[in-house]
Amino acid sequence: MLESTEYIEKVVELKRVIKVVKGGKRLKLYACVVVGDGNGNIGVGHAKSAEVAAAIKKAILKAKKNMVKVDVTEGTILHPSKGKFSASHVLLKPALTGTGIIASNPVRAVCEAVGIKNILTKSLGSNNPTNLACATVNALKLIRSVETVAEMRNKPVEYFRRKKHEESKEITGDAEEKPDRQDKET
Repeated sequence: MLESTEYIEKVVELKRVIKVVKGGKRLKLYACVVVGDGNGNIGVGHAKSAEVAAAIKKAILKAKKNMVKVDVTEGTILHPSKGKFSASHVLLKPALTGTGIIASNPVRAVCEAVGIKNILTKSLGSNNPTNLACATVNALKLIRSVETVAEMRNKPVEYFRRKKHEESKEITGDAEEKPDRQDKET
């Protein structure tokens, strides 16, 4: 990736881990970090080190290496998606503009880093922050773009966009007819 790009970096989890050895206990710090560009690219990385800053820096480098492209349209996702990682399951649903991000902290960090503004989520199973972040990325990877769906179904892209536009016209048309009906009844 280009280094000139500004990345959104969010620490998902920071904890102490201890390894018991013959001479006593070895203390290290574990960091899980989510890195995104706010425009559809997302990566999750985790690392251990003796110091907090070093652990976070290592995790950020790993996250940048593991970045994937995700399809985000108009600040939300196109269709519901379910992701799984280890024992954590995450359900993602698209939401209307103004809803915001309704999610737990690890899922919220991933959604903000990838550039999603409106989404509904539900975390199922284990609530381990690292596993939830990875499950969210897996769910986002499963989202298909309009172009992909159109190609799979042998339809033009306009077929899917036209339906949405016609539905909005019907809704506004019905709202105008209702007052006329009320006037006639009274």
